[in-house]
Formats: sequence, C-alpha cells, structure tokens
Amino acid sequence: MLWSDPENEPPKELRDMQDMLRRLGVLMALAMLLAMIVLGVM
Repeated sequence: MLWSDPENEPPKELRDMQDMLRRLGVLMALAMLLAMIVLGVM
C-alpha cells in the first residue's frame, strides 16, 4: 500500500445499488415470512 494508491471506496452508484439490494433482500425475507404465516394459518 503506497500513499499514492487510490482509496478502496466503491463509486457512489455502486454503493447506492448495494443499499437498494440490501433493502430489497430484507423486504423479500419479510414477504416470505408473512407468506409462510398466512399459509400456515389457512
């Protein structure tokens, strides 16, 4: 690692996309959980 190396920071678009994918994953998990509960009650 030299002092002249660029920061190992992904570009803003990539970080935004990762945040969106993370939120989408959480929403999908919650939706699956809700579907399991609803199907289990029926």
